[in-house]
Amino acid sequence: MNRSLASGVFSVVSAKIIVLFVTALSTPLLYRFLGASAFGEYAILLSVFAIYMIFISSGITDGVRKFLAEDRGVANWSEHVVGFYFRLAVLLSVLGALLLVIATRFGLVSAAFGSELSVYFYVLAALVVSAQFRDYARKTLMGFGLERYSEPLKILDKVGFVVIAIPLTYAGVGVMGALAGHLIASLLVAAVGLTLVHRQVPLSCVFSSPPERFPRKKMLTFNSMSIALIFLLMSLYHIDIMMLHRFRESAAVGNYKAALTIAEFLWFVPMAIQTVFVHSTSELWSQNRLREISELASRTTRYTFLVTAVMAVGLAALADVAVPLYFGVEAMPAITPLLLLLPGALGFALARPILAISQGEGTLRYPVAATGGAAMINFVLNAVLIPPFGMEGAAIATSIGYGSMFLFHCWSARHVGFDPLADARLVRATLTAVLAAGPILALSTVITNPWIALAVVPPVGLLIFVTFALLVGALDPAEPFEVLSAFPDPIGAKADEVYRWLVGGESTEASPNWLQSLLFVAGLSLLLSGLAFGILEPGIQTVAP
Repeated sequence: MNRSLASGVFSVVSAKIIVLFVTALSTPLLYRFLGASAFGEYAILLSVFAIYMIFISSGITDGVRKFLAEDRGVANWSEHVVGFYFRLAVLLSVLGALLLVIATRFGLVSAAFGSELSVYFYVLAALVVSAQFRDYARKTLMGFGLERYSEPLKILDKVGFVVIAIPLTYAGVGVMGALAGHLIASLLVAAVGLTLVHRQVPLSCVFSSPPERFPRKKMLTFNSMSIALIFLLMSLYHIDIMMLHRFRESAAVGNYKAALTIAEFLWFVPMAIQTVFVHSTSELWSQNRLREISELASRTTRYTFLVTAVMAVGLAALADVAVPLYFGVEAMPAITPLLLLLPGALGFALARPILAISQGEGTLRYPVAATGGAAMINFVLNAVLIPPFGMEGAAIATSIGYGSMFLFHCWSARHVGFDPLADARLVRATLTAVLAAGPILALSTVITNPWIALAVVPPVGLLIFVTFALLVGALDPAEPFEVLSAFPDPIGAKADEVYRWLVGGESTEASPNWLQSLLFVAGLSLLLSGLAFGILEPGIQTVAP
């Protein structure tokens, strides 16, 4: 991973951490201020809006960042790309907003979602336009490689939403207050983002016509395939909520959405990598650097597995503690769906970087087919399991659908032309997760005070997990510092010093015996698990709060 690529990932990850933190603070407040039923209505509206915006926005945002990143021999290439997609953004957003207003005015929305939700669709119509240019501005800046600008805009969007929505919902405005937060925040981000784009390329390019050799047809073809891909992806995110709304009351939808919100915290690093890889790997594909792409994909798969697995184990260990503290006692029904969603969320996390690299190649036939297979499994299982089992059925169906994404996209990657499993070490990574799960779950069971558990289990669990990863060979000692050395200074410089010291000091004679390390890890895992479940007696007493 070169420094420029790592810098982009670092910018996106940093922004996602901040957004994750703000989301983590605001979501339980929204849940409490709205209540489970209104929160369920809010979740349904956002799901409908997300799927609707696929046809308005996804081809534009993916297209502008991909084609801006390509090195073309066309004069004023950047100006023509920016102008082409700006004109398309205006046309589609205006048509999309008008269609939504017409559908609401003539009762189509009431027939589909109920009369109590129809008034909110007028706000969603305005949000179509503001969200279109918010996303267009951000993705254009990413296409220029300016993640240092695009990612703070994402933070501004989230903070702006929270500053407006939380007081309004607290004051009793309800779902309308939450939607107003999205609308005003997206307007602000669109204005700031387009100003930053104008500094790179004058927006007067909107009025200039590109030359005959400008690849309009290829760009529109990419748009249509991108729309199909994003639609299938969004169906994985939202079809369970929409189907659950049909068969269960709004409170069940609200609690299920709470479980999804926590499970999706696993994705912030994979999503950051996916966001950067689409346009960053386009250059590697254009230069036919297939070996480098396979190396990048397989190492990313391994790192993603390790990072996401330790988070999933930690969430499983603390679910009984974290959910009621986070959302309140009313959200206790969300615990079981959360546990059922975690395995699938891990599989989806692994699929994200692979999908992004496939998108960078530009031929989306195989990624669309792979995502379509997972989406079909997800849809069928939700239709079968939700009516009899409700939230738990939706969680099982969605988890299987999520997990199948990894298998399908490994198949897709082979057809696209790279191998995401070349250095993935999946057996060792899986062994690490299995062996570490025992001690981490044991630790959470032994500590009976919930606040102490929240303070102790995550850092100690991470230490246990990393130790096991090193012992079984899922992670080499120098690798974390090699990755960090590509990041901006001072992190990069300090990590590079440690990496060079570790590489220079490596000795094959001093390397640990793999079987001895495995036996040690297994013994420690069994010991701590025995302490937790009463098979062995600990030498200390714990006091309940």
